Amino acid sequence: MAEALRDILEAAARGVFPPADGRTTVVPQPSDRNAGVLSFTAHSVVFTDEDPGWVYDTLRDLDCDALAATMNPRFLAAFMERTGRTAETVDAVLVGSPLPGDPPLALTEIEDAGHPRIVYARRRRDDVRAWAAEGGVLVMGRGVAGRLEVSVEVAEDERHRGLGRLLVTAARHLVTEPLWAQIAPGNARSVRAFQAAGYRPVGAELLLHAS
Repeated sequence: MAEALRDILEAAARGVFPPADGRTTVVPQPSDRNAGVLSFTAHSVVFTDEDPGWVYDTLRDLDCDALAATMNPRFLAAFMERTGRTAETVDAVLVGSPLPGDPPLALTEIEDAGHPRIVYARRRRDDVRAWAAEGGVLVMGRGVAGRLEVSVEVAEDERHRGLGRLLVTAARHLVTEPLWAQIAPGNARSVRAFQAAGYRPVGAELLLHAS
């Protein structure tokens, strides 16, 4: 059971999704750090160590659209109150497959453990590594259920030149497994960069963090 969420994610990376039946699946948290909701097309996965009966009872009592109930603000507020956790934003979740060959730009691994991007990433991920390119930084680490996650930062004066797309493309050349990204949907520039680099939309996700 502890690997249930990981199994769901690994299947989704292959393009195999839960049935679009309007239902909700509840699975155990993969770690103390991560609880939350992952919403696919017409199916949601709630990962929590709370009683699954509480999840189903709360969703039923909300009496709202079953296809979107787990992302309803009332359910999320109840979920946070029940667990004593906080949340940030609902993110779009995308995944990219590994690519052969060398990255399309020069990268230098950052060895400084005190680098701000590494320090920030370690609040959410394990086994964090980072690379610098001229005008940008690429960061990868193990996040939800051990999946490999990527994020990038582009200097203000380097934006609108395609560097973000090159960085997230480069990341696919550095891995041998699916690479995941969580992006605020309102960050359209970042969404476009990841999609242009071949990352595929999978669903939406809200993570609950320990206070």
